[in-house]
Amino acid sequence: MTDMRKNGIREAASYSPLSGWAKLPEGVALGYTHGLAEDATGRIYVFNMSRHAVAIFTPDGEYVGSWGEEYAAGAHGLCLASGADGTEYLYVTDIRRHRVAKHTLDGREVLVLDVPPLSDIYETPDKYRPTDVGVAPNGDIYVADGYGEYLIHRYDKDGRWLQSWGGRGDAEDGKLYEPHGLWVDGSESGATTVYVADRRHRRFVQYAADGELLGTFGGDYMLPCDLVGAGDYYCIPDLNSRVVVADREFNVVAQLGETSPLWQDARWPAIPPAEWPERGFVSPHAVHVDGEGAIYVVEWVPEGRITKWVPQA
Repeated sequence: MTDMRKNGIREAASYSPLSGWAKLPEGVALGYTHGLAEDATGRIYVFNMSRHAVAIFTPDGEYVGSWGEEYAAGAHGLCLASGADGTEYLYVTDIRRHRVAKHTLDGREVLVLDVPPLSDIYETPDKYRPTDVGVAPNGDIYVADGYGEYLIHRYDKDGRWLQSWGGRGDAEDGKLYEPHGLWVDGSESGATTVYVADRRHRRFVQYAADGELLGTFGGDYMLPCDLVGAGDYYCIPDLNSRVVVADREFNVVAQLGETSPLWQDARWPAIPPAEWPERGFVSPHAVHVDGEGAIYVVEWVPEGRITKWVPQA
């Protein structure tokens, strides 16, 4: 078995799930689990559709608490980023209330981005349904309108709209078809690069900070929801029951766990928990790779599902 360890990530076949990692107390139930983030202390934040919308866990899976009941109907994208003074914030998207917001880690709202100022496109608020958000090192905020008009929006750190690009259309014309997730990479030579998971086009699109198209990448993908970078690799949740590891050209080089055909089941994604595969997935929606190489996965299932996969010695 070839070791692919780069900044913690290894060959996916050498990972095993920790059974029952997320320990929910009696009376606490989650809904569709959509987003993941980790703070500097190692705490894991899970964004989900329940009154415990931002559920917080220790690295060992112990439940710490929650906040965000107002997001119970619209919780979707989640990003953690630090301000200029090192203070960490959570950025969230709400597909029901048509907004993006910035919160302190304990839930205090400090910034709201409402419908972008494009009245010719967003004639009514319901046309705006942001699915993901990312933050550049300089504080610029990028938003994917993945369920609305399929645009990528850029704001400055104070929430002033700067520009938009993309839009609904064919891939050959540079347009997008459900740009569901994005990842902002600020590590390469100090330049900010924005990667978009163009889900229904089954590809990834690479942009410069100002929206200049840098490249497109297809491959062995069915419904790629999002991506995160980990050294020389990307970890990608594919809604069709799998999580994959890809190289920097987006070639799939490994798969986490066993192949599952559950996405073909007529009941999907509402597969009963008793039928969830221990070493597979129902509908992966977001992933996170921590500093030890562990991979966290949340899934689009009614009861919510959180699994932690750890590299084997």
